[in-house]
Amino acid sequence: MTATDPALTALAQGWCALSALHGRIETHIERALQAGHDLSVREYSLLDVLSRQHDGEGGHLQMKQVADAVVLSQSATTRLVTRLEDRGLLERYLCPTDRRGIYTNVTEAGLRLLEEARPTNDTALREALDEASENPELAPLVRVVESLSVPA
Repeated sequence: MTATDPALTALAQGWCALSALHGRIETHIERALQAGHDLSVREYSLLDVLSRQHDGEGGHLQMKQVADAVVLSQSATTRLVTRLEDRGLLERYLCPTDRRGIYTNVTEAGLRLLEEARPTNDTALREALDEASENPELAPLVRVVESLSVPA
């Protein structure tokens, strides 16, 4: 295939549309979360991921798993955890079975903030998708996103 190959051009255009949709959604949610709860999208995502941990087998995430879940590097995730820990929203503790492992839990204050912010996040997501669906280039992607059924 050459750089002017129609298949590559279509692929690039599709990627640009997907990137545009993601950017619009993230920006809309970011503004709503910052205005209403002093949270960034990444902070909200981190609180959400960590709030889903449980005490059963494999229920607590290692930092690499957390980083993968919030789509950040491990170092960026560690800095984010530190910021939220400084705000009293997270707490770290040593793994009881492996003293080298460090886990992170959401504090009661973090859980309260997450529950307060969840409707804001959900509303902003819906608004961003509704707005994007009016754009002919983004509408097919919005329909795909709306049709996804991903396990929690």
